[in-house]
Amino acid sequence: MPLPFAVDQKGILPDHMIAALAQSGAILPTYEFVPDQIQPASLDLRLGEIAYRVRASFLPGPRSTVAERIDELKLHEFALGDGAVLETGCVYIVPLIESLALPADVAAAANPKSSTGRLDVFTRVIADETRGFDRIRVGYHGPLYAEISPRTFPVLVREGARLSQVRFRRGNALLDAEALVSLHARERLVDDGDVEVHEGVPVSVDLSGFSSPFASPSGEGKGEGIVGYRAKRHTGVIDVERRSGYEVLDFWEPIRARADESLILDPNEFYILASKEAVQVPPDYAAEMVPFDPLVGEFRVHYAGFFDPGFGYAGAGGHGARAVLEVRSREVPFILEHGQIVGRLVYEKMLARPQSLYGQRIGSNYQAQGLKLSKHFRT
Repeated sequence: MPLPFAVDQKGILPDHMIAALAQSGAILPTYEFVPDQIQPASLDLRLGEIAYRVRASFLPGPRSTVAERIDELKLHEFALGDGAVLETGCVYIVPLIESLALPADVAAAANPKSSTGRLDVFTRVIADETRGFDRIRVGYHGPLYAEISPRTFPVLVREGARLSQVRFRRGNALLDAEALVSLHARERLVDDGDVEVHEGVPVSVDLSGFSSPFASPSGEGKGEGIVGYRAKRHTGVIDVERRSGYEVLDFWEPIRARADESLILDPNEFYILASKEAVQVPPDYAAEMVPFDPLVGEFRVHYAGFFDPGFGYAGAGGHGARAVLEVRSREVPFILEHGQIVGRLVYEKMLARPQSLYGQRIGSNYQAQGLKLSKHFRT
């Protein structure tokens, strides 16, 4: 049975409605969900049993299925059951365990999970007969696929690994300028009381320096701040399901703060930085990071853009949390300066409050975070 929405109800579906959507047959997993697969405002998507290496990234377009394009472009296929390494610089397509049979008034949008983005694994979801990545039209019936392209680290993945997540929405629930200003007045979405939020909460980069965890035993380096991490090249393989399994310095170069609070991004390098602001997402809302200005094309910020209800929220163990910025520079060096705006958070209304908020009983890895690498690295 379809969910009983009122005609004027708009918003993001929370966890219990996602479960109801699955029970109604609108989400069709090959295998039952695992216990923590449903998040407060999204569903984790799982990789299927077969992967295809293809010649190039593609979109199927309005007259083709993804399977038809795979047949045209595949170089080889291999099983993921016992695990397989995805190499950097290659493009892979993996059918997902979840497929959809959405109601006529429900659409979906996908994004990489936070841990995926922090490993510089470029991941997008593709549906049949579509012109865009990560966007699934209302009423879509059909399979879903993940396009995966590791950029910096080779990764080991298995069937059932979760690299992407999907949100379901009914109508347009994006808060306009007036509603966002009102919400900020009530909830203080960011720790800067004077911030202008009409077009979304601005997010700037912190280059002043965080306390360093890398002081030597002699004390050398103690107290010197770091502003982020730059990924090393030619590292070992990272198992995407192995938590706290790797030494930071084997994969990352800490970046020390400079006196002038600036950072030159080198071409085609990957950085983990953090926002100057501490932000929060109240329980009845979800947020997403979007580019601050698409005309600034020298770098890309934030591969994984979903912020769940309760992120940084005091009632869910927060007190505000920094946004971690996954930054990849383009073809030319580019200077970032402390406080430079690099993105903005836009907010949407939830259809109902989730039963569990981010940070509450669901194994959330990044609540109350500062500058933080993915869960795979020892802290």
